[in-house]
Amino acid sequence: MNTIHSVSAFHRLLSLPEPKHPLVSVINLSESIFLDDEVWKGFVNRFYCVALKRESKGKVRYGQQHYDYDKGVLSFTAPNQVQYLDFHNMECGAGYLLIFHEDFILRHPLAHTISGYGFFSYAVNEALHLSEDEETNLIEILQKIDKECQHIDQHTQEIILSQINLLLNYSNRFYERQFITRKNGSQQLLTRFEKFLNDYFDQEQSAEKGLLTVHLIAEAMNLSPNYLSDLLRIHTGQNTQQHIHEKLISKAKEKLSATELSVSEIAYSLGFEHAQSFSTLFKKKTKMAPLEFRAGFRFN
Repeated sequence: MNTIHSVSAFHRLLSLPEPKHPLVSVINLSESIFLDDEVWKGFVNRFYCVALKRESKGKVRYGQQHYDYDKGVLSFTAPNQVQYLDFHNMECGAGYLLIFHEDFILRHPLAHTISGYGFFSYAVNEALHLSEDEETNLIEILQKIDKECQHIDQHTQEIILSQINLLLNYSNRFYERQFITRKNGSQQLLTRFEKFLNDYFDQEQSAEKGLLTVHLIAEAMNLSPNYLSDLLRIHTGQNTQQHIHEKLISKAKEKLSATELSVSEIAYSLGFEHAQSFSTLFKKKTKMAPLEFRAGFRFN
């Protein structure tokens, strides 16, 4: 697997001159030409990338799936993620790439908060679509970063990081807007999610397939785990894991109140390998041990 270690190396692969700053660059896609290089067949890099693109074409594999690069406008990738480009059918088109090395944010609060921006783990086909005003707003931020890269002094890093932070916060707002405004698509996804959750437990798949996980649901729905969780959080106030736990506890209560199954048998039927793990979760969510719940239910 090839590794692109530096911003400078990435510039060379796009036939661009040396970057103005060693750890940060705003790349104009219309001035870029992808070199015919083996690196595109599989690589990881050491930097974050925010791509604001227009009329870009080609196939990208990011994570485990392939996507059309021309779908969406604003997309995000994190360091150390395996990527593949179909170089021979790649067209840069127009737009900008903001890339900043993971070392650039060390010892800065952003190093701790950037993991909270789930869209760095979204799939490329879950990219953000922007209104004209939103796009203009982000381009202005990118231009400020680019300008600041030309004047490196003791204030440069803090100023650039404040602009990156601003861009990410705006992107977070725009994603939440997109989740809300795309009502039909979002509602269909929510309906599919509820059906999957219900079917998994109603058809007793847990005993065969094990404990239901966020990744299992996301894969079945052809979504990235973070995208699914963020979609659910915006529309329901709970992420995917919270929904799973809620359904687990609901099914556990049914079995405790309506069957003579032991706690171990109930735990196994819900996908738990160990009864103690089930009991711990049940007590955490209900403030009662499973047998305590069963006894109290029967007493009432």
